[in-house]
Amino acid sequence: MITIEGLSKSYDGTSFAVRDVSFRVQKGEIVGFLGPNGAGKSTTLRVAAGFLGATAGRITLAGHDLVTEPLKARATIGYMPETVPLYREMRVHEYLHYRAELKRVPRLERRAAVDLAMGRCRVVEVADKLIGRLSKGYRQRVGLADALVARPPILILDEPTAGLDPNQIREVRSLVCELGREHAVLLSTHILSEVEATCDRALVISKGVLVAEGTIDGLRKLSRSSAMRITVGGTGDAAALLRAQPAVEKVSEDRPGSYLVTWRKDVENTDGATEEVARVLVGAGFGLRELAPVKASLEQVFAELTAEAAA
Repeated sequence: MITIEGLSKSYDGTSFAVRDVSFRVQKGEIVGFLGPNGAGKSTTLRVAAGFLGATAGRITLAGHDLVTEPLKARATIGYMPETVPLYREMRVHEYLHYRAELKRVPRLERRAAVDLAMGRCRVVEVADKLIGRLSKGYRQRVGLADALVARPPILILDEPTAGLDPNQIREVRSLVCELGREHAVLLSTHILSEVEATCDRALVISKGVLVAEGTIDGLRKLSRSSAMRITVGGTGDAAALLRAQPAVEKVSEDRPGSYLVTWRKDVENTDGATEEVARVLVGAGFGLRELAPVKASLEQVFAELTAEAAA
């Protein structure tokens, strides 16, 4: 549905906000777009939505080239920017009817399209209210209804939960998951838990360069630091014994007899290190109750990837 090849964007002709970015998003897939502030997330989305021109590269939306078929390409997307530009003096249903007309929804289908978008985004109860009198959460939902009103196959959402309270965030996440079954969704956010809760894959961008992409579990495996959960039975100072092992960098005890052991970054054979630690513990008279690898958090992987790109 979304194909971006070699996308670069420069605002001054010398420095690049985005450089040589390529990725795809398929129908029925929710892809998270991650990066620190100033990494190039919003620039990439604005170019993909046709709001900015690319310096180089090619973008295809639902089979339509954004340069050679701009109207057809733009008609396939629903774009929700981080700050939704709503007309505050209009009522919700008036605004959505107006937007449906601009998006060339056929007149006879317009009312049904607006009603469906309002229902899906749960703004029916405020349909007759002025947008300027709505809370931040409801304004975000109106922006999402705007993105949906023309029933596009592609949704590009830039920070859709920005400024929402926890209950509203859960509602939007649930809606995005629902939309992902029938749309191709590209979702930009800096909230890592949001990506873990809603996305099938994630892209990580830093300093305008795509530094990683893959499933959430796949990205976790990119972490260079690794750890083991070791639980032992018996008496004695197991923590001191673990800290004395050459492959061990850090040992922390979160409950009696249970230790989180972090391997040194230069240890390549963690399986061998695990076997050695187990041998030492058993040899010292401890009983092994648990010996399990600990997955790196997405936050940890994100920090490592963006730190490397910034170095």
